[in-house]
Amino acid sequence: MAKKRSSSRAWLREHHADPYVQLALKEGYRSRACYKLKEINEKDRLIKPGMTVLDLGSAPGGWSQVAVELVGNSGRVIASDILPMDSLADVEFIQGDFTEDAVLERLLATIGSAPVDVVLSDMAPNMSGLTAVDQPRSIHLVELALDLASQSLGDGGCLVSKVFQGEGFESLMKQARSQFDRVLTRKPRASRPRSREVYLVASGFGG
Repeated sequence: MAKKRSSSRAWLREHHADPYVQLALKEGYRSRACYKLKEINEKDRLIKPGMTVLDLGSAPGGWSQVAVELVGNSGRVIASDILPMDSLADVEFIQGDFTEDAVLERLLATIGSAPVDVVLSDMAPNMSGLTAVDQPRSIHLVELALDLASQSLGDGGCLVSKVFQGEGFESLMKQARSQFDRVLTRKPRASRPRSREVYLVASGFGG
């Protein structure tokens, strides 16, 4: 127990010293993760004014904040998470597990008949520390994001999803390439170097 408390304290010290955590506090963002999306969008120009963006696993809301800034007054941001999320101006939030039919129906009804332009997913499983358990769970979440993207994106749409490198990664990339014209990975500077996380960036849906 003492070892666990010690590692928790060390994590908190590192977290509070993190320059992206400090920058997020200074600039009014809900999480350091917003800088990952900002960098990806600077490189790939996926989210533009007037677009409709669907943000999966949105809590606490950092990516939704960035999306609202990028789509502007003429765009829409729809967000969903199992966890509650404090309300954000210009974000339509659906709480619940979108793998459940009732929640999926609410989400699709909120989206309406117009297709989504960009699907975002920063979803990650609750980590057990066991790679053999955590890796399949993380791959499954990306598969869920791909599946919902296939139901909601219009032609030429884009997907950005967190994914962990390891078993199942290559087959996941192959699946994405079968649905999108261009598929690559990004490792934003705000992603901690020791983390196996990268971001799958797929564009040209329906190609």
